[in-house]
Amino acid sequence: MPTRCGLTAPTTVRRVWHPVGRLPARVYWRRRIVVLVVLLALLGGLAWLGVALLSGRDGTGAAAADRTEPVPEPALARVVPSVTAVATPDPPPVAVTQAAPPEAPPEPLAGGPCTDDMITLEVRAPAEVPVGSKPTFELAVANVSAVPCVRALDKGLQEIVMLDAAGNRVWGSNDCFPEASSDARTLAPGEVVSIPLVWGGLTSEPTCTVPRGNPAPGPYVLRARLDTEVSPDAPITLVQL
Repeated sequence: MPTRCGLTAPTTVRRVWHPVGRLPARVYWRRRIVVLVVLLALLGGLAWLGVALLSGRDGTGAAAADRTEPVPEPALARVVPSVTAVATPDPPPVAVTQAAPPEAPPEPLAGGPCTDDMITLEVRAPAEVPVGSKPTFELAVANVSAVPCVRALDKGLQEIVMLDAAGNRVWGSNDCFPEASSDARTLAPGEVVSIPLVWGGLTSEPTCTVPRGNPAPGPYVLRARLDTEVSPDAPITLVQL
């Protein structure tokens, strides 16, 4: 500020904060505020620039770390998929089933009927018989069970037939002289009942209308039947005397 003598007065802190001049005091206060805002903006800009520089340096390091080149995948891995990448289906569960044990046959009832499984049937005859003779054959019924049982041995249920080597029927015990009777027997375990049947030595057929005659010499078989039970074949030979 010029003085009245034309000299410049020395500048002091007091004169800066409390300037004295021809202008109003508010003008100088506005100037002070503007200078202070500019100073604060300058300081803020410098601080932001420092932070940006530090952040850029850290970011550059991180970016350099991120730009590390990846290890190239082997060519074989690009063609053949990894075993872990291939989904293999699980095998279907195998159903395990246990077979039920076979049921044991019921025990035979003591005193009940003799079933075919409880008896055996056999034809007993001589090995050789002369042509034209009248031999006696036996039908043997045996109880092979462990309990006594009842079996019908009626005459109408008994039969012995003769067959030739070709299986043709030659004679039957019930063809021409059928008999009827009622004979229910109680057979003890192991008991054998022999029933005799006489053959007249001639051929026959069920109607007994065909002329009868002596069968030719040769091998034959005898087969017995008791109702539904059939015996094994018994060989017999007719010989010419």
